[in-house]
Amino acid sequence: MKNKVFFGPAGSPVNYKGAAYKAPKYIQRIGLDSYEYQSPYGVRIGEKSARILKEESEKFDILISMHGPYYINLCARESEKIDKSIGHLIATARAGEWMGAYRLVFHPGFYTNQKPDKAMEVSKQTINRLFEELEAEGIEDFTFAPETTGKRTQQGNIEEIVELCASFDHFEPTIDFAHIHARGRGYLTKKDDYNCIFSTIENKLDIDRLHCHFTTIEYSHAGEVKHHTLDESDEYGPQIEDLLANLIDNGWNANIICETPLRDIDALKMKELYESMI
Repeated sequence: MKNKVFFGPAGSPVNYKGAAYKAPKYIQRIGLDSYEYQSPYGVRIGEKSARILKEESEKFDILISMHGPYYINLCARESEKIDKSIGHLIATARAGEWMGAYRLVFHPGFYTNQKPDKAMEVSKQTINRLFEELEAEGIEDFTFAPETTGKRTQQGNIEEIVELCASFDHFEPTIDFAHIHARGRGYLTKKDDYNCIFSTIENKLDIDRLHCHFTTIEYSHAGEVKHHTLDESDEYGPQIEDLLANLIDNGWNANIICETPLRDIDALKMKELYESMI
């Protein structure tokens, strides 16, 4: 039986030399459980490669998610940017369907001098348009996973992400704990600091497996600056032990995608620590 918490890298493992769509065999061999395929600069994977990734993930029992392009902005002020964002999300959903991705991760966007309430209104209008176009395209098997964001100029605090996910079917959150920590200027310093995050989710959403990102992070007054390795956790927070202890105590099923510069190496350290704690 697999553990309740899965661990995997954001992108291809550091020392892996093969094609990204064939990574599941390597990921299983080194002892990890999941893999977030990255398309930050546009969805470039074709149908053939994506279907191979699905076959490989099923063969080697690796849970697949996909990170969509960084260019998405649901609440942009310009209609052209909204149109392009919808196009990026449709391309992500299409590729995600081919590869069997259980979550399609994306950053919601920037306030761009709008009040947060107005930005939320625009985002919801954009999502309604997105669903209409997905239906027209015949894309049906998708779960978008908007991510908590690390800069204060971005839409994506925990309340906003939960509101988006509570408002639409086919939406579940990506909880990036480093982003929450950076956005809150050092918010997560002990185990109990995670309680309000989990209670906010539990009060509004019914989630079978929580999709998460984790890294240690450097931040400024404005929020996120740079990701760091687990070995640098004495200098940069948050601490993975606090998150794992909370997940264990509350019986959460989770998938933690490691976003440190040593993504698979640190994911293994996280898994080993988790197994020692249970």
